[in-house]
Amino acid sequence: MKRENPIPETKIKSVEELISLIKNKKTILIASIKNIPASQFQEIGKKLRGKAIIKVPKKNLIFRALDSSENDIIKKLKDQIHNSVAILFSDLDCFDLASELIENKSVIKAKTGQEAPEDIEVHEGPTDLVPGPAISELGSLGIQIQIEKGKISIKKSRIIVKKGEKISESAAGIMNKLDIKPFSVGFIPLSAFDTEKKKLYLEIKIDKEGTLKEIKNSFEKALAFAVELDYFSKDTIGFLISKAERDAKILDEFAESQSDSEDKDDINKNNEQINTDDNSSNKSSEASENNKNDAQSDKTGEENK
Repeated sequence: MKRENPIPETKIKSVEELISLIKNKKTILIASIKNIPASQFQEIGKKLRGKAIIKVPKKNLIFRALDSSENDIIKKLKDQIHNSVAILFSDLDCFDLASELIENKSVIKAKTGQEAPEDIEVHEGPTDLVPGPAISELGSLGIQIQIEKGKISIKKSRIIVKKGEKISESAAGIMNKLDIKPFSVGFIPLSAFDTEKKKLYLEIKIDKEGTLKEIKNSFEKALAFAVELDYFSKDTIGFLISKAERDAKILDEFAESQSDSEDKDDINKNNEQINTDDNSSNKSSEASENNKNDAQSDKTGEENK
């Protein structure tokens, strides 16, 4: 079917630019930009300047550009493109670029009706709030306060919105007054394509803190195992020396206890020998006395005769 109206020159140039970026950039990344305010979008764009080129084209234009790439793998990105997405082109590695997006998220204030991403807690301690309407507002949320040096101080921490609950108007008001910003907004990496490796990455998830924690736990387990095996390396030598010192101390204490035990055995043997000698001496004395008595009895008997 022949098109009635010619394709606008601006659209042709947009597709040509996208095709050029697809051919010449290492990474093509799809990111969600849903619910990002314009101010945050511009702020993130400034932070990524020199690292990535951000485009938010219409779906049909990016589809045309992907189809023109003549690469069957890259065409699979079409399934990842929905509403409210941006296309980023960069010479950075896919996961390096995704990390940049995660790190450049911005925190924002809460609005009434939003769902809490986590438990939202008001922590104990001083605030910059002065006595007035804020006292009743805090009280309505069950927050205990006291006045210190003309300012409101929170006596005890309290969770005012639990994870998954809708934020009430009063809770949003208090969070704004206390400058509590429970939400973060930014580009959320969805999928990427490495044009050099011809590799597609779907469902990109970046969790640096969780990964570092897992690596730390694995290192600690491996270190303990290596020390137990007496495996020498720059990471284990200090622990092995401490272990050797500890073992030497235990052996010294054991040897000392054995020596004390042997000394006690010798003393006991000596005491037993002394007792044996005393018993033998006593028996000899008794025998001698008995012999004397017997001799005396024989003498007495002869005299009587």
